[in-house]
Amino acid sequence: MATPDDVTPQAEKPTDQWVTGDEPMTGPQKSYLSTLAQEAGEDVPDDLSKAAASEMIDRLQQTTGRGAS
Repeated sequence: MATPDDVTPQAEKPTDQWVTGDEPMTGPQKSYLSTLAQEAGEDVPDDLSKAAASEMIDRLQQTTGRGAS
């Protein structure tokens, strides 16, 4: 079973330099974002790119405490 760490690897370079960063967010990103956003009381736009979804995941992990090591 996938864990949140499996779907949100830490980026090795900034998201604005990702080759596929402009592609639509992946299914795992959308699912995890939905969970995080629900906990944070936020909505997730349906049209996020992979890079924007990754940035939102990072932000919401901090907000919810799920990203704490």
